[in-house]
Amino acid sequence: MKFEEARFNIPPLKGISAKNIEEHLKLYAGYVKHANLILEKIEEMAKDSEKNAYALGELQRRFGFEFNGMVNHKYYFQSFEGGPQPLLPDGHLAKAVAKEWESFDGWLNRFKAIALTRGIGWAILYYDPLTKRLLNAWVDEQHLGQLNGCKTILALDMWEHSYVADYQPSGKKQYVEDFFANINWKNIERNFTDR
Repeated sequence: MKFEEARFNIPPLKGISAKNIEEHLKLYAGYVKHANLILEKIEEMAKDSEKNAYALGELQRRFGFEFNGMVNHKYYFQSFEGGPQPLLPDGHLAKAVAKEWESFDGWLNRFKAIALTRGIGWAILYYDPLTKRLLNAWVDEQHLGQLNGCKTILALDMWEHSYVADYQPSGKKQYVEDFFANINWKNIERNFTDR
């Protein structure tokens, strides 16, 4: 069964242009396409796995990059669906954030600092079902740094393609601010409660 490209209902956003979203969605579509192509190629090459051992190993490594790129982007774009909505202060996520970081603002300041890490990557809020904790992480590339066994709650794309067209490299900080101004927290809450 093939991975399907999701469709997103994204309204006009503050600071992030429709053109940027359109181009970014094409990149997401590429991750879906390539994840499927790699799985097909693995299936074909596995018929003679001894002969194709090296190539199969490289394809498996590449699959992690494409698959995680596909999934991370789904979380990113879902954040915008339905337009901006505030986080409910008495909701499950707000309570869990306050328990872990004492306040929402305390968490938000830390998360924004992670997002401004130099280089390309993702700032991700995870839920760890083993320790029952929320965790922030910086993920350099989709296949390097994801937290094993954790559920993604919020994913902020910090690869340059997500902001340079609208903000230029020097506008990275404003992009992070605008990302949070555009979030529909009901969608993020659902990621947390559906874990």
